[in-house]
Amino acid sequence: MSHRPDDGVQRISTPLQHTALAHPVRQRLLFALSGRPSTISRLAAQLGVNKGSVSHHLRVLTEAGLVQDAGTRRVRGGTEKYYRRTAERLLVDEPQPEGTAALLGAVAQELDRSPADHLLTLRHLRLGPAKAARLAEALAALVDDTEEDPEGEPVHGLLVTLYQQAGPQGHRPGA
Repeated sequence: MSHRPDDGVQRISTPLQHTALAHPVRQRLLFALSGRPSTISRLAAQLGVNKGSVSHHLRVLTEAGLVQDAGTRRVRGGTEKYYRRTAERLLVDEPQPEGTAALLGAVAQELDRSPADHLLTLRHLRLGPAKAARLAEALAALVDDTEEDPEGEPVHGLLVTLYQQAGPQGHRPGA
């Protein structure tokens, strides 16, 4: 049984992949499978979702090529089937509103189930293009350069976004 997803990046571009990402439970399953392969029972317990729902959503993710079979293991009374992500990172070339909403909904569900205090901050800043680009680069570097602790430590979620607010219909700020 393989224990690590490919270190590569999987591009999300097909309608089937976008549809698969348009549900918070499927997003959470992808979160849960980012560390190592898991079974339907373990995923259901981890996410607080029933096994039938986990099975259905894994099937959708598998059909979209985002999750794959990671082998089986004999256990008393039967066989456990393992699933894993097909890649460590997903790159959505053209994010769809439904996928973004599902991602934010998944993060909200994760926050709600977090056993520890969490940080949630939204701040709106006036930034010129150059300063916004520098901030985006600094945030990306902070996320990418953070070294993980060894196996056994709690897993923390980190969602970072920097976006430009839309102005009134037909009006761009600064225009």
